[in-house]
Amino acid sequence: MKNKNKNRCSFCGRSEDEVALLIAGLEGHICADCAREAGRVVEEAFQYSKRTAAKNNENLDLNNIPKPKDIKEYLDQYIIGQEAAKRHLAVAVYNHYKRLGQAKGETDDVEIEKSNIIMVGSTGTGKTLLARTIAKLLKVPFTIVDATVFTEAGYVGEDVESILSRLLQVAEYDVKAAERGIVFIDEIDKIARKSDNPSITRDVSGEGVQQGMLKLLEGSIVNVPPKGGRKHPDQDYIQVNTKDILFICGGAFDGIEKKIAQRLNTHVVGFDSVQNLQKIDPTDLMQYIKPQDLKSFGLIPEIIGRLPALTYLLPLDREALKNILTQPKNAIVKQYEKLFAMDGVELHFEEDALDFIVDKANEYKLGARGLRSITESIMMEAMYEIPSSRKKHFKVTREYAESHLDKHLNN
Repeated sequence: MKNKNKNRCSFCGRSEDEVALLIAGLEGHICADCAREAGRVVEEAFQYSKRTAAKNNENLDLNNIPKPKDIKEYLDQYIIGQEAAKRHLAVAVYNHYKRLGQAKGETDDVEIEKSNIIMVGSTGTGKTLLARTIAKLLKVPFTIVDATVFTEAGYVGEDVESILSRLLQVAEYDVKAAERGIVFIDEIDKIARKSDNPSITRDVSGEGVQQGMLKLLEGSIVNVPPKGGRKHPDQDYIQVNTKDILFICGGAFDGIEKKIAQRLNTHVVGFDSVQNLQKIDPTDLMQYIKPQDLKSFGLIPEIIGRLPALTYLLPLDREALKNILTQPKNAIVKQYEKLFAMDGVELHFEEDALDFIVDKANEYKLGARGLRSITESIMMEAMYEIPSSRKKHFKVTREYAESHLDKHLNN
């Protein structure tokens, strides 16, 4: 019968008679074998941390950041059009990382402040793709968060600090790497306050969230719950300094053209103003956007001030949609050709079929995302049938596209 009073290893459960050495602690014991194994685990963990830190330093050479022209040329390979947005984004990102690379021991008092960016453009114009592509070029931690899930602290929803939780997860909890990453906050227009006047009642998913985001955008040390979710007193926090995190905000701001038109019309006084009004292109009002239009839409002045770089994305015309379908490195047509090539089938789209897809996308006004959904609907039956057939060639004609899209819509 075993003696229950014998000391045992708290890890493996063996008694002091079964091990060579048993080390006593305040509330337990550990044997020599378990201590040796624990030492090996700790050593591996330290080595992994060193490798991760070295990799991050390798990935981002602050003295070798691509120049704005290089950044734009890279974006041109993936994004069609949107010249103004690409230039603006390239300059803002370049300046941000130059700021990170400025010497720590500089004696002058000039401190370069970061330029967070806000991009305004209708759905499917390429806001998210711009942010994704630029992060891939710079090889820094990058995450996309949706502003619609956030509410003011104490209400159902997520705290704004969970933005940084996701960035930490992407950076494998390397705080130093996360502190120079990029966060893309999508759908920021959905947290606009509901009226132009400061709210009397609580606006917990609008103005309250904007106020909560101020400290993140400004640059401060934030207590972040490691696994996201709501904060609670017993939880361990990770402190993240947001001073060097670049925030890119994007939103459709549906209806902001009316605000722009109102502003342009109210400034018409005198002959010179009438002359200037004649130069305004009424079909492309987004190019005249100013910070006061964002304020009229429902963003608070404090948050507009923390997003100094304002750029716009134009709605995609027919020519741009056609180019998006066929030209970029990851064009939709090229993706389907690759999918069919994996089954040994050569896929070919006729010009008429491509024109039909573009016309339908233009009709639905869903931007580039509309191209994907329409092409998917047309190709669904072919993707189901072709892998089981012996065909080596497949051609998509306009007649085929029309019939299969109608068939899909009628189901």
